[in-house]
Amino acid sequence: MGKIILVTGGARSGKSTFAEKLALKIGNGRAAYIATAQIFDEEMERRVKIHRERRKENWQTWESPKNADKSILQAGKNFDVILFDCVTIYVSNFLLANETKDFGEIEVGLKKLIEDLISAAKKSGATIIFVTNEVGSGIVPENKLARQFRDLAGIANQILAANAEKVFLTVSGIAVDVKKLSFDLEKDFA
Repeated sequence: MGKIILVTGGARSGKSTFAEKLALKIGNGRAAYIATAQIFDEEMERRVKIHRERRKENWQTWESPKNADKSILQAGKNFDVILFDCVTIYVSNFLLANETKDFGEIEVGLKKLIEDLISAAKKSGATIIFVTNEVGSGIVPENKLARQFRDLAGIANQILAANAEKVFLTVSGIAVDVKKLSFDLEKDFA
């Protein structure tokens, strides 16, 4: 059965770099990479280029802006570790493809999307490292689409964290094992 690790943090917190190093350590120098970004402008092209340059011959990449559960199953056939970067871009892709729908319907669809990723991760037999952004610590966005994105990313992160064996929060390039420090309401407040 596959194992899930979640790596979260803010923008430029070092989460992808940490996750890449962790993946190569677990995979003895070799790993699969599920890339969810789509390049629509120069800024995103530059970001993708930086990520690609960090990954050398030790990586095999699957471009998966949609249907990433299928890529996880495919990669799991040949790799012991898979890095999924990133969940929030994947959520954004899903939201933009469904933004004309009722938000309740979008939320139900998102939960299924994330459950499909978890199911594929468990079936794969590999360790899957999901990278995501922690987006709920700032101000409430002024526009509807941004608020919907923030809410969906938070829901996705909670579902993944509940299913993860480890959850790391990165701050200023330092990773903290959040699950190890977590408070268990049932156990710790009996």
